Amino acid sequence: MMTGPKDDNIGERPPILGRKNHRAASVFTPDALLREARRQKGIGADPVPETCILDPDGDNMRRLLATDRARRLTSCACNHTDLNAFEHEGLRYGVVGCAIGGAFAVLVAEELFASGCKLLISMT
Repeated sequence: MMTGPKDDNIGERPPILGRKNHRAASVFTPDALLREARRQKGIGADPVPETCILDPDGDNMRRLLATDRARRLTSCACNHTDLNAFEHEGLRYGVVGCAIGGAFAVLVAEELFASGCKLLISMT
């Protein structure tokens, strides 16, 4: 009869879980992720517009860009998205297009709030 290798570690934690403090706060905070993105991209920490809009299908953002009403903010460190800014009746707004899906929209929202956004509107 064949048997497998002797397992002397039954009931022990796998090495990947050893010496970890699972109650410690995460180091993956929006502020820390943005700080690292700024460092890697070589950009400053300019604040985003206080009012931002999530445009899940991107139609509004594409229209603003096509009519030269919006421009991309190159100082935005948000990952995987472009933040565009436009003015309407003297107020400045930011708009992110194609932020589809709840988890991704939450990531974008956290990055925007950590970057200075005070009000976020989702236009679906």
